[in-house]
Amino acid sequence: MLERVNYPEDLRQLSLEEKKQLAKELREKIIDTVSNTGGHLASNLGVVELTIALHSVFHTPIDKIVWDVGHQTYIHKMLTGRKNQLNTLRQMDGLAGFPKVSESIYDCFNTGHSSTSISIALGMARARHIKGETRKVLAVIGDGALTGGMALEALNDVGSSNTDMIVILNDNEMSISPNVGGISLLLSKLRTKGLYTKVNIKGKRTINKIPVVGEEVVKIIQKAKRGIKQLVIPKMYFEDIGFRYLGPVDGHNLEELENIFECAKEQSGPILIHVLTKKGKGYKPAEDSPDVFHSTSKFDKLTGEKIGKAKFDYSKIFGEKLVQLAKSNANIIAITAAMKDGTGLMKFAKEFPQRFFDVGIAEQHAVGLAAGLAQAGMIPVVPMYSSFIQRAFDQLVHDVAILNLPVIICSDRSGIVGNDGETHQGLLDMAFTNIIPNFTIMAPKDFYELEAMLEFAVNLKKPVLLRYPRGGEEREFKQQEKICLGKSEILQKGNDICLIGIGKYVAKAYRIAQKLKENDIEATVINARFLKPLDEETILQFMKQSSIVVTLEDASIKCGLGSEIEQLAWVYKLNCEILKMGYPDEFVKHGSCTQIEQKYNLDDESILRQIMTIKQELESVKSRGKGCLRIIEKANLSKKR
Repeated sequence: MLERVNYPEDLRQLSLEEKKQLAKELREKIIDTVSNTGGHLASNLGVVELTIALHSVFHTPIDKIVWDVGHQTYIHKMLTGRKNQLNTLRQMDGLAGFPKVSESIYDCFNTGHSSTSISIALGMARARHIKGETRKVLAVIGDGALTGGMALEALNDVGSSNTDMIVILNDNEMSISPNVGGISLLLSKLRTKGLYTKVNIKGKRTINKIPVVGEEVVKIIQKAKRGIKQLVIPKMYFEDIGFRYLGPVDGHNLEELENIFECAKEQSGPILIHVLTKKGKGYKPAEDSPDVFHSTSKFDKLTGEKIGKAKFDYSKIFGEKLVQLAKSNANIIAITAAMKDGTGLMKFAKEFPQRFFDVGIAEQHAVGLAAGLAQAGMIPVVPMYSSFIQRAFDQLVHDVAILNLPVIICSDRSGIVGNDGETHQGLLDMAFTNIIPNFTIMAPKDFYELEAMLEFAVNLKKPVLLRYPRGGEEREFKQQEKICLGKSEILQKGNDICLIGIGKYVAKAYRIAQKLKENDIEATVINARFLKPLDEETILQFMKQSSIVVTLEDASIKCGLGSEIEQLAWVYKLNCEILKMGYPDEFVKHGSCTQIEQKYNLDDESILRQIMTIKQELESVKSRGKGCLRIIEKANLSKKR
């Protein structure tokens, strides 16, 4: 069947049985592909039938489907002309792991973060109305995304506006970690009522005493009870806020899905279709551990075992150290936004359940909650992926920084993360935090320094951004000086060139210094440690005695380390060359971290080549008796005198 289907119009020619066979083949193709490329497996396996039904009933690309988050669109891509490119998934110049409007007319909006789809779809629906068009507009959103405030704001607007649009609620009881909070309890509200629980337990005990048939009767009653609960409780909530509720429907039953979608097409106004799916459907390892297979590296598809997974990474080291600190400090609190496992908090949650809070996919609330805890005398530690921290910018300013509260924001997956592309690269965290008063910004060069910085942050009693990369350390440094506020670390001294690195790129600076030494060039290597406050005194000392100063950061050059060093050079009127190595003012697309560094001339060899070129230019200028400060944002991109 897969060979026969290239576009949705081919799909619409198939019989129901043929579509069922297609679903099986699509699952096999996804498992084969993701086991080799890595990617989001469990979520895609869970929406196979749902995607088939959507493209069978709705006339895409005329009708518009906005996929919330968008990591579950591999099936969508295969059914919209891209199945033969699937082997390039998440690779440089290949298919993106998320919807991309530049990739296909069937991708109507770029998505990568949670809880945005209803707002976007509503905007499209209103534009359609203004233009007098008749297309259908749909938002496909997971139940986990409803913990995000933006999704609830949009639901409120849609319901009160009576706009003609459809929301597909993909209810798989999971986001990345199991869902938490009031929204996830919506579908099991009856269980929370004390009277119901007491009657339920008493009834089970009584029926179980019936010889032979007792257990079977309990199972039948439980099945009927689940049906009644799902029929009544969600309907009350969604219809009360203005939606016409349809469902729940089995998300793996093609016939039921197509029937309910056809029904929805004939109706007007806001419609919510409640679809029940199983994350990881059809692949037992993913069904058993959907959180592990949410986003996975390469794995053995027969066993489900990861291939080449590092024993230790920054997230794990962070989690272990936080537990150690929490044992001796009862004020330490950990908060996660549905990323307990991904940010290394599993052990903390187990050992300190009263001091651990999972708020769901709600970064704004996570930071606001942390601010309240800090104001009440606690020390909240909030690890989040770097690209998700930007969702809580106002809370960082309004709730944390203005009151100078001791909230520790741990920026996991900072810098380039690679294959997930623009929406997940962690390049902006230092830049936007650097402009917020009262924040201290630091980044460790290795695991040991991460532990030391976390302990330092806990005792600082000020707002902190502690950023660290995805994966393992690039080098284990023997030299480990005590962490002092605003003090850098001199790893090596030399008179020719000054290399200033921060975080992950300190190891790169050190490697480059060794290669320069092979060319009889002595380089100073400074581990900046702090972007804010910057160790101006120490850094200026070495800048003044160096002809070339190179800054290295796994981040945007704008408002980062390079910008701070540039400012120093201008203020003190230094006569030197400054080469700022970091990422330019653009969004970085997907590819491996190695490929991305090579593309932006940030690999070791490219940096070394640029330094040598500048050194040769400088010697030529000096031979003519001229000299001045030059700021160079990557030698091949721009120069200004």
